Amino acid sequence: QVQLVESGGGLVQAGGSLRLSCAASGSAFSVHTMGWYRQAPGKQRELVADITSGGRTMYADSVKGRFTISRDNARNTVYLQMSGLKPEDTAVYYCNADWSLLKALQEFTSWGRGTQVTVSS
Repeated sequence: QVQLVESGGGLVQAGGSLRLSCAASGSAFSVHTMGWYRQAPGKQRELVADITSGGRTMYADSVKGRFTISRDNARNTVYLQMSGLKPEDTAVYYCNADWSLLKALQEFTSWGRGTQVTVSS
């Protein structure tokens, strides 16, 4: 089983920046796509950005040009650099990773517990 631990959330003023980190841990696994989702109160969880093991990225339209996702494959860690934050970015941010055991084909998905990001106006 792969566990994900997020860090870096907090309270920031509109226009500010935050950097989220998420590290995957376990044994004998290979991580594929990693991503960040968010869920605001009363809303469904939505994809913010994701990145493949080869570095291909995808962003929600609402964050394009403001957020940057990156990863360190050697450390099985994904980052989300958030700039130009807006009050509507306030949500719990969840890390997500697709992974498989070494030399196995079946893929699994793990989720982190989430980290709160609050943007004040």
